[in-house]
Formats: sequence, structure tokens, C-alpha cells
Amino acid sequence: MSSKKLDKRLVSLTAPTSLEAEQYQALRLKLENLQRSRGVRVMAITSPGVKDGKSVTSINLAAALAQGSAARVLLIEADLRRPAVARYLEIGEKQAPGLADIVDDPNRSLRDAIVKAGPHRFDVVLAGSTVAPIHELLRSPRLRTLLQEAREQYDYVLLDTPPLGPVSDCALLARWIDGVLLVVAAHRTSRKLLEEALNLLEGASVLGIVFNGDDRPFQKYRRHSYRDYFSQAMRARPTM
Repeated sequence: MSSKKLDKRLVSLTAPTSLEAEQYQALRLKLENLQRSRGVRVMAITSPGVKDGKSVTSINLAAALAQGSAARVLLIEADLRRPAVARYLEIGEKQAPGLADIVDDPNRSLRDAIVKAGPHRFDVVLAGSTVAPIHELLRSPRLRTLLQEAREQYDYVLLDTPPLGPVSDCALLARWIDGVLLVVAAHRTSRKLLEEALNLLEGASVLGIVFNGDDRPFQKYRRHSYRDYFSQAMRARPTM
């Protein structure tokens, strides 16, 4: 799938030289520092509520980590309730078994579920399907084993998980990962909702908060002031 046909919010793929994509490169630098200093390798991306941009952030960050480097990057679609990664990346969901399938079937390995994200330099494991209750699957020792496989095979493993407000999926996963990135939406996520989300993650390592969709006057001024540092063709891209 051509990058030109992807959702324009996937700036790390559609407009990698833009100012918006550079924000993900800045986040990449922070994660690289965390890996060196604290061994952070497996992390979840979640949000306090729905439509805060956690799936878009997950894909953009995976692409940024893989861009121009030898880093092995895996994006796992761990939102088994409302999966969106396959749709965003235009990947056929029937190409391989997904996360739920390989957790259910001990005869399948992580490698069986790996899908190449088209021309992009990171791998993907899609959500798959299961008849078992989601919370049982996420508590399964089998899932812990698969995440350990991923840790051994990849430099960075990103899990796109459901929002914290409606369900406890990310909190269940937190015990098996190195930390959580929390995506909050400008003008949408309330302080109360953010506090509740942080309380749900009590005991987990919150690596940082990603502020998504900031359109304050300062941001507009900065985009105008720095426009000459970025490709002319990319200046009209929408902000995140």
C-alpha cells in the first residue's frame, strides 16, 4: 500500500520530513534514552478515553523508531475489542493468525503471527479473534511467554491497548511490560479523566504523557517560524 493512500494523520509514514513527524522523532529520542538507561523495550500505548489518538500514535511511533535505523520494531495490536491497526495500515486481517489466536493455541509461535507492514520497516501482529473472555486471555501465562519472545526478538515492542476508562486491559498488561505511554487529547481529555487513568495504572511505570492535537497559538507560531526547516511539499500537512 502506497504511503500516499494512508490516513494523513500517519505523518511518520505519509510525511516523514514534516514538522508533525518530527514530534515523533523527538519522542523516539526519549525512548532510545530510556532503553539505554533503564532497559525499556516493551511498552503499551493507551489513553484515558476513546478517540484520543492512541492507535495513530502507536503507528506513528513504530514508524519513527524504525526509520533510518537498524532497530527491530514490532507493533502488537492488543486492543482486542476495537482493533484499528489493520484498517489504518490497509493490512488484510486474514493474512496470519492474530494475537488472540496465538494465545489460544500453544502450538503457534509469535513468528506465525508476524505481518510485514507493507513497505514500512516495522512488523505487526494484528488482534485476531477469540471466543474466550478478553480478561482471561490477558491474564494468561501464555501471553506473558509471547511477550517474552517479542522482547528477545525485537529492540522495541509497542502494544496498542484499549483506553483505560472503559476496560482494565492495559492495567492487566502492565505487569508484563516495561512501561506505559499515555495519550491525552487536547481540548478533549479532562483533568478528572486523566487522574482516574493514572490511578488505574497505579504500580505501573508511566513513561510519559503524549499531548495529542495541540493547536495553541504558540504551536501555530512555532510551525510558522520553523517552516523553512521542513520540506516545502509537506508544509500543508494537518497537525496531530
